Amino acid sequence: MKQFWAMVYARTMEFVRDRGTFFWNLLFPVVLVLGFSFAFSGDGGALFKVGILGSPPAAAEGSESFLAIEQAEFIPYPADSAGGSLDKLRRHELDLVLDFDSESLYLNAQGRNATLLRRLLRADPFLSGFREQTVRGDPIRYVDWLVPGVIGMNIMFSCLFGVGFVIVRYRKNGVLKRLKATPVSALGFVSAQALSRFLIVILTSVAVFAGTNAILRFRMEGSWLLLLGIAALGIVSMEALGLVFAARFRSEELVSGLMNLVTLPMLALSGVFFSLEGSPAILRTVSRALPLTHVIQAARGVMLEGAGLVQTVPHLLFLAVFSAAALAAAAALFKWE
Repeated sequence: MKQFWAMVYARTMEFVRDRGTFFWNLLFPVVLVLGFSFAFSGDGGALFKVGILGSPPAAAEGSESFLAIEQAEFIPYPADSAGGSLDKLRRHELDLVLDFDSESLYLNAQGRNATLLRRLLRADPFLSGFREQTVRGDPIRYVDWLVPGVIGMNIMFSCLFGVGFVIVRYRKNGVLKRLKATPVSALGFVSAQALSRFLIVILTSVAVFAGTNAILRFRMEGSWLLLLGIAALGIVSMEALGLVFAARFRSEELVSGLMNLVTLPMLALSGVFFSLEGSPAILRTVSRALPLTHVIQAARGVMLEGAGLVQTVPHLLFLAVFSAAALAAAAALFKWE
């Protein structure tokens, strides 16, 4: 254990003494959150997001129909997810829900588009006969929705490049070759690197969240402890993925390219900056296979919907299984030279 903690200390101090990297990990996500908060602090555009329950008849989709206007995005929901669509309406993630099975329409009484939508629907000859019902709920700011994505993105980059890239650099510079001649085992060395990065990333993530929360006051409906647990498991999964890249390669350029090949799809498809709801089914399927997606969705569920442990278990199980598989692959592939 003495040599293990010596390696943890050495790697941690190497990071802290690299002041450029240290402050980048702290300041970049803060600037990103504050910048997006300012950029999207307005009322946004006039686009309507409409949830559709059931199948609208052909007569309701004529050229003069509300369902034909280009300014609205229509998102179909299964009949058994009516409650979920209404929850989204309460959180202002939808402007309107149309239920064609019961011929009902739902509006959020506190929605900024409620009055305009009511007038448009009354002018529609087919939808004017629908029974109107209202729900209530405070809006979710874009920055409340964004911050889990930014923290997750920071975790991804810090872990992948802070573990995988560093070990590859050690191998290239001959550091691993020298360590091989010492009593240090591969498991002890890799575990020390992972623990050091875990402590660094969890502390910087907490600092970033606390610092931006002091200014912006994020919405928090669930458990702080569960949110911390999600972040911790997310860090472990990203470190495990980084160790897979670091297992054999010695070319920094090759590993950098491979990591970018993985990080770019996760940035685009994990819902960091925008929701994939309403996107093609194939994209949503690919998204569910990415660990960052589960980190962000679980964190948003806790912060915005008050999700508990039961609701987040599927995400946590995926991250745990993914971490175990990646660690097993990294252990099987690891080479000192």
